[in-house]
Amino acid sequence: MRVLVMSDIHANYTALEAVLNDAGEVDETWCLGDLVGYGPDPNAVVEEVHEIANLTCILGNHDVAVLGKMPLETFNGDARRSLVYHEKVLTASNMDYMRSLSSNTKVCGQATLAHGSPRDPLWEYILNTLSAQLNFGYFETPWCFVGHSHIPSLFVLNEETNRVTIGKIKPDEAVALHSKLILNPGSVGQPRDRDPRAAYAIYDTESLTWTPRRVKYNVAEVQERIRSVGLPEKHAVRIADGW
Repeated sequence: MRVLVMSDIHANYTALEAVLNDAGEVDETWCLGDLVGYGPDPNAVVEEVHEIANLTCILGNHDVAVLGKMPLETFNGDARRSLVYHEKVLTASNMDYMRSLSSNTKVCGQATLAHGSPRDPLWEYILNTLSAQLNFGYFETPWCFVGHSHIPSLFVLNEETNRVTIGKIKPDEAVALHSKLILNPGSVGQPRDRDPRAAYAIYDTESLTWTPRRVKYNVAEVQERIRSVGLPEKHAVRIADGW
């Protein structure tokens, strides 16, 4: 089975369309949360995700906040401004769809899905070997797929030595999966690894491989929409810088 794994779309419809087109035909799609926040297209993104066939989707912290289940004060000023805007413009049907989703971890076959981490699905970032080490005991599947950091990454646990290392990943180079791993596909709508291209991954359940992918999209078009609706300039700059 060929699975599209994506995360952190952040209301960037143009980037989402680029990813869906680049991924081609897949058997399933797994979305690790944060449909909204930062970007100019919350309704278009939620509607597009809702229409994806064979979809498994969980909520991220921005999604939970826009649903009123988390105080907006927990976000910085710019992020809060975008969430206030999204809260105003999201349609009732799109809000209802988001309410139907869970923010908890979810097991799909050999993988556990979480937005932030299996230990703290909404807020914890897995950014280094220490945070990864603290999370390997919180899932029983061979691997865990996470988002939230916006950085494509791979953490490897040596179960004999209990040592965690960072694995090397490059776009379009398949990684052979083995127990026990934590993998992040990066961000569709707002990458933060100094590469502005939309990031995602293809997980093959038969060959047991994970292939990171990157795809260009029209960043300038999205920047124009960010500015036209009065969202923070920082969000427009970030998607061009990939940071």
